Amino acid sequence: MNNSPESLAAAHEQIPADLLRLTDSIHHLPEPYASQLAPLVDAVMESTKRRRRILTLVQDALSQLRLDMKYLMFDLEATRRERDEYRLKLEE
Repeated sequence: MNNSPESLAAAHEQIPADLLRLTDSIHHLPEPYASQLAPLVDAVMESTKRRRRILTLVQDALSQLRLDMKYLMFDLEATRRERDEYRLKLEE
């Protein structure tokens, strides 16, 4: 896993600040309590990261879909204009 400062900063940006504070608080608890709670918080953090990644993928897919729809609408309008021009030529 990449543990460069940039990747760590990017990972922390994906996690809400209150969850980071909770993790920090748990690490400051006495060992028996911290060892019980740490895996649970880690699971929540991983779930949060996964949801963020999924949300980003969905947003990217929607952006691409919107762009594709604009291209299709442009192509449809161009095709209609061409059709109307050919009809006019046939009628003349």
